[in-house]
Amino acid sequence: MDFTPVALLVSIISVSLSADNAGGKARSCADMRQFYSGKGFTLNGVPQSEISGEHLRICPQGYTCCTSAMEETLSNLSRREFEGLVREAGRSIQASLNAQYRTFDTYFLELLNDSERWLEEAFLAALGDLYRPNAGVFRDLYGDLRRYYSNAPLNLEEVLDEFWMRLLERLLKASDPETASLLSDDFLECASKQTETLHPFGDAPRELKAKLVRAFVGARAFVRGLNAAGEIVRKVSQVPLSVECNRAIMKLVYCPHCRGFGSVKPCANYCKNVMKGCLANQADLDTEWQSLIETMLQVASSFGAEPSMDTVIYSIPVRISEAVVAMQENMEIYTSKVFKLCGDRGEEGTPSSISEEPKKKASTVTAVEYKPSPKAAARLEVQVTDVSSKLKEMQFYWIQLPSALCSGKTSSSGDKCWNGMSKASYLPEVMGDGLANQINNPEVEIDITKPDRTIRQQIMLLKIMSNRLRNALNGNDVDFQDTSDDFSGSGSGMCADHLCIRGRPPVFGPKNDRPNHFAYGPDNKKVKSSAKQIQPSVILLVLLLTCLFLRR
Repeated sequence: MDFTPVALLVSIISVSLSADNAGGKARSCADMRQFYSGKGFTLNGVPQSEISGEHLRICPQGYTCCTSAMEETLSNLSRREFEGLVREAGRSIQASLNAQYRTFDTYFLELLNDSERWLEEAFLAALGDLYRPNAGVFRDLYGDLRRYYSNAPLNLEEVLDEFWMRLLERLLKASDPETASLLSDDFLECASKQTETLHPFGDAPRELKAKLVRAFVGARAFVRGLNAAGEIVRKVSQVPLSVECNRAIMKLVYCPHCRGFGSVKPCANYCKNVMKGCLANQADLDTEWQSLIETMLQVASSFGAEPSMDTVIYSIPVRISEAVVAMQENMEIYTSKVFKLCGDRGEEGTPSSISEEPKKKASTVTAVEYKPSPKAAARLEVQVTDVSSKLKEMQFYWIQLPSALCSGKTSSSGDKCWNGMSKASYLPEVMGDGLANQINNPEVEIDITKPDRTIRQQIMLLKIMSNRLRNALNGNDVDFQDTSDDFSGSGSGMCADHLCIRGRPPVFGPKNDRPNHFAYGPDNKKVKSSAKQIQPSVILLVLLLTCLFLRR
């Protein structure tokens, strides 16, 4: 039998297989060496050509350009880079919240400062030395309002009651300067207690309290909400990667380089599953985060409801002037009754030196109401619209974060992408959001029975803050002191360290044609107020107090 044809065929096959194997083993690692050195690592120990990959613990164990040391180095790099991306995305949200805080804070304090400045300038110009001894009453009121807004432990209703009591004391002394020094503390205290039944200031104190408390409670709760949201984002963004997530990120980002597929992008659904698995705990913030944002939107909307916030603050001098008008009209009647109840010069039961039949003098001044200007209303509308639009943009931040981190870094080609093993299509379905939905995640091993403790604490804080904002929305005063350890006492807490500096956009960030949920820059527009049209009511107040201070 002639074996020559058979031997020839075997020789050809052997040569062909030898050539293929030789070609596979001789595959150059030049691209990987260039990439590795570009990351700042030494090329010592980096193969010149592919080697067997049985030593790999994360990447597929085929022929590879990565040693065990290189795999560990790249794994650590992938962890640092991913944690950096999450922190950078969080800083962008913090920068947006801080910009909103600064804009609103500037606007609100300008309203308050303008209201006080116009009152003080008008009084000083009209009364001079007669105003100065009494200026502290009004300055202290505005000072307490600022302190309350800045989260000082004050009861706003008590602040207003204290103001009216002090104003009453000054007006009583001004009504009879010759005996003012003889009025005892007991008499003044007794007189102040009679205001509940005698109402010397008319309805002005009640109206001012109802409107001012609601406006200030809402404003303080709103800026505390902005601050709390920023602090929560900061803390959650600093949660470290789990070991399982680190492996998945390494496999997604750098294993294709080890396999010689450095130019091949990950499959889109593969990337989403990795991100959803790694950010599963963060996604559980979504329900309470949306609740907080929605409540803050309601509070912001309430600022423009009648009476609008700017109208209430600009009308503080108007309400005071109305109170003084009422006091002026009823001074003799009021003092007559007070002296009967509290005694002359503080001696209870002593006959009063004031006539039993008081003569009421007609007031020469008519109260003037503040009429909101279109310009002031437009400015408030801009504030509400701007902050609302920014809040809406970040309402779904936590569940959009996985897709945003994958955006622009994945392949749209179904079968020409990196699927974690090779260049091929990715078949598993995309997981849902949150920890419970990751039980069957093929890319990240997660124990859904062990949620992250830090994130659970932040979820609880979101619930607390949402409840307090709802109370503020109903006009109920809110105490923020017991959360001072968790939420910075002033809005500037979001500016700790470098957090107010706008960073570069994330590497895994949203495309230009998608809503940008991260890169929000601070709004540095200067807030301009148009409240100067309140001046007529200030003139009224000047005239009223002039009459009282000069009265003999």
